[in-house]
Amino acid sequence: MILESTIAAIIEQQKSRMVMRDTGLKRELVPATQSLSSHALIVSGIRRCGKSTLLMQMMKEMDAETILFLNFETPQLFEFSISDFARLDNIINRLNPKTLFFDELQLIQGWEMYVRQKLDEGFQVVITGSNASLLSKELGTRLTGRHITQELFPFSYSEYLRFKTLEPSPESLKSYLQTGGFPEYLKSGDDEQLATLFEDILIRDIVARYGIKDMKSLHRLANFLVSNIGNRITASKLKQPLSIGATSTILTWFSHLELSYLVSFLPMFSHSTKAQLINPRKVYAIDMGLVDVVSTTMTEDWGRKLENLVFLHLRIKYQELYYFDEQGECDFVAIKRGAVVEIVQVCYALTPDNLAREVAGLVKAMRFFDVKKARIVTFADNDFIQEDNLEIEVIPAFKYLLE
Repeated sequence: MILESTIAAIIEQQKSRMVMRDTGLKRELVPATQSLSSHALIVSGIRRCGKSTLLMQMMKEMDAETILFLNFETPQLFEFSISDFARLDNIINRLNPKTLFFDELQLIQGWEMYVRQKLDEGFQVVITGSNASLLSKELGTRLTGRHITQELFPFSYSEYLRFKTLEPSPESLKSYLQTGGFPEYLKSGDDEQLATLFEDILIRDIVARYGIKDMKSLHRLANFLVSNIGNRITASKLKQPLSIGATSTILTWFSHLELSYLVSFLPMFSHSTKAQLINPRKVYAIDMGLVDVVSTTMTEDWGRKLENLVFLHLRIKYQELYYFDEQGECDFVAIKRGAVVEIVQVCYALTPDNLAREVAGLVKAMRFFDVKKARIVTFADNDFIQEDNLEIEVIPAFKYLLE
């Protein structure tokens, strides 16, 4: 139980801090505010990617007297329980806002019922959280479809250019490949910020939330994944080198790490769901600056970093994404409404040594899916390749990432 006066004081303190915050760069994500009269807006994304700033930008466009903001991830609210929503209701009735902004509300058990209640009472509700469970199908059932979900990521390349006032070029792309897009890190350049963020995700989003006892093994696994971007990963093959007892434990931790947005796992395309589950998945990280700071790999692999960057670009655009391997690998196949809409191969630089291999993998995928046009994304190469009746555009990433 938390006193009503305590909750009211926290709301006032947080409101004062939010008013003082810099509203920052206008994000490319445009929240679907036009539907807030009947649906809750849920914005999900990794810690420190700018969700609170996005809320601030939204609130700045509203009358301050018509909004209420409450961030539940504060030590004073750690004991907040479902019974405390009644005390929050008393404050809401007294302040009479029209729009409720709740940050990290998913930390409170039973929050879905409360949001449904506020929607039924005619309030507009905006929620942000750092766990992808906010996007789950189960949530849709509990809110009976009355929600709109959107994801926010660290700055994209185009947002990075606007933030740093740079032009698209190989030089600015190289810089982005090193620093990534976490807003505060781009301001400070302090590596300790990203190292602390990595620890916060493991401790607060995974260890504390799921009651994990063996934090050292989880840490080794997370470090391994971030250090092996673009590689194929199989849980059963990680047990021995990482000294983790069971494959099932690794698979569960994979899920936790993905829900926290730290990493993503890309399945191999197959018409068989069972085959997709059995085959190795490729791992990618949420941000290249985080990789640079956290990775235990001693050598720079610009090709893997570029591949990761293209994955993130496609991850934002498409919900269904695969790699392809049928006697030749192709990095990405994007599917929308059951149809292949984009096939992409990534190669840092095409050379006489790798050209045949890169083209062959792409052509295999194009013929398999009966697609006539595809692309090879490189660091700086421009070219065009005709293979029978197939057209392959070679495009530099600093152009491709702005599409």
